[in-house]
Amino acid sequence: MAKIRIPLFIKGFSFKIFQTKYLCAKIKLVTKNIRNFCIIAHIDHGKSTLADRLLDSTGAVKERDRRAQLLDDMDLERERGITIKSRAVQIEHTKDGVDYVLNLIDTPGHVDFSYEVSRSIAACEGALLVVDAAQSIQAQTISNLYLALENDLEIIPVLNKIDLPSANTEVVADEVVSLLGCKHEDILLASAKTGQGVGDILDAIIKRVPAPKGQEKNELQALIFDSVFNPYRGIETYFKVVSGSLSKGDKIKFLSTGKTYHAEEVGILKLQQVPKKTISCGDVGYLITGIKDAKEVKVGDTITLAESSISIPIKGFEDVKPMVFAGIYPVDSDDYENLRSSMEKLQLNDASLVFSPESSTALGFGFRCGFLGMLHLEIIQERLQREFNMSVITTVPNVSYWAYTKKDPSVPVLVNNPADLPDPSRLDRVEEPFIKASIITKAEFVGNALSLCIEKRGVVTNQRYLSTERVELSFDMPLAEIVFDFYDRLKSISKGYASFDYSPSGMVSSKLIRLDILLNGSPVDALSSLIHFENARRLGRKMCEKLKELIPRQQFDIPIQAAIGSKIISRETIKAYRKDVTAKLYGGDVTRKRKLLEKQKKGKKKMRMVGSVEIPQKAFMAVLQINN
Repeated sequence: MAKIRIPLFIKGFSFKIFQTKYLCAKIKLVTKNIRNFCIIAHIDHGKSTLADRLLDSTGAVKERDRRAQLLDDMDLERERGITIKSRAVQIEHTKDGVDYVLNLIDTPGHVDFSYEVSRSIAACEGALLVVDAAQSIQAQTISNLYLALENDLEIIPVLNKIDLPSANTEVVADEVVSLLGCKHEDILLASAKTGQGVGDILDAIIKRVPAPKGQEKNELQALIFDSVFNPYRGIETYFKVVSGSLSKGDKIKFLSTGKTYHAEEVGILKLQQVPKKTISCGDVGYLITGIKDAKEVKVGDTITLAESSISIPIKGFEDVKPMVFAGIYPVDSDDYENLRSSMEKLQLNDASLVFSPESSTALGFGFRCGFLGMLHLEIIQERLQREFNMSVITTVPNVSYWAYTKKDPSVPVLVNNPADLPDPSRLDRVEEPFIKASIITKAEFVGNALSLCIEKRGVVTNQRYLSTERVELSFDMPLAEIVFDFYDRLKSISKGYASFDYSPSGMVSSKLIRLDILLNGSPVDALSSLIHFENARRLGRKMCEKLKELIPRQQFDIPIQAAIGSKIISRETIKAYRKDVTAKLYGGDVTRKRKLLEKQKKGKKKMRMVGSVEIPQKAFMAVLQINN
């Protein structure tokens, strides 16, 4: 028996050695043949549809699971037809008998979600620049291209929607050549709708996009580019391995906090999460450590092994710079802690959301939140309602200002909330953020676009003809002027053809004042706003008129006033409900009637002194819609 057992043991042992060597060789092969790329484009140029076709052609999705916008798994994304969250997925493709692993990241196109794009770009080595063959190059196309070039990504231009009757392939190709400085043969022609040209795109990705740099034998360094809260498993962290490898059971450390955890589960991101024993250098995967506290995970952080000597993190992402600020308060003040928890969980999934606690006389305790734009604010509000069942009130949005006092005119005071503005008697000057705005539109709408920008205090800096029919306009204008309705009005006056993009340019001194809304003689801080002096009267009058429509009548008169400092610039009055106290009289002296009316008047006056006015939620929302 012993003679039989020994050879079997040796045979099994030798097989294990062979299997280990084979697996190691395979890992090295796969690492060498990894391609990390993202899809960037202007909004509605076909990014998500192209991602669907790439998944279909590589067999990553089964026939029964196929649907439009497959990677958009949020209800809001599917309803609105836009991508809000970047989504990473791994697909496999074979070319010339060699297996390749392709990590695809689909990105949003709207300017309000540009931070999502920048994070996705940091995790890639190449990018598909998708251009609509009918609409040509738009503002966000150029903006996302510059982001990709700053990160040294290999750019593969793709002309999409070539099957459309209105497609002007040759003209658009010439524009792409002049923009990128590439050759005509480098541009790929495709139709994401029909699947035409998808095979050429896959071949180009393998051929042109470089394999990830880094050595598997080095110490572990992994960059966190996203995270999501799972109520059953804790926080799921998405990362890209820059060097080394991460295995299940490893004791790891997050450099920003210095805390150590056990890697309970690691795996790759296909349409569903697929657990693996090891994630190697260059690959993109997920990590579960059982972390429940959202503050312990930070996007842009570096993961290393606990015993590692590495102390300098990977250069991650720039800290997000919010463009628009607004207060978010729970409808029920008892829900404050629930709202805090919900905001922290949302921040995991959306790193561009910034918030800090604040209090309001009218609304109680809430949070001062920073957003990248009005669409971003709207999406966050909707997600709080849908995902966390939180009913909230949003205050009037405003941008961040710098105020300087006469006492110390060189030290700026950050003003995110109108209530933070120093008293006018102590105020030296106020500076507001300006932006460099770019509008690309048809030549026939140039006059309308110029009029709109000048109305919004913009200054034309450049006008350039991209072709005989398309013009690029450059402006310097205040950020506050585009917060509310600028984009909607631009689309209206250009019949939907104009595209808009902007980037911060600095702070400029301006004549800004605080507009207060007084209700029954008491200021409502939630409705206060910082605006330019020229717009104060018009906006104050509109706000008073709107509130008069929406605030319900009471048993006493309610005056609604707009004020600048102590000066009232507009007033509306909500008349009281009145009982006919003289109805019971049948003739007699007029003094009897007068006596009853005077008694009623005194009662109304007393009621007004002690009465309180409740502002309905729809009133706060309506103020947001007022033309700024």
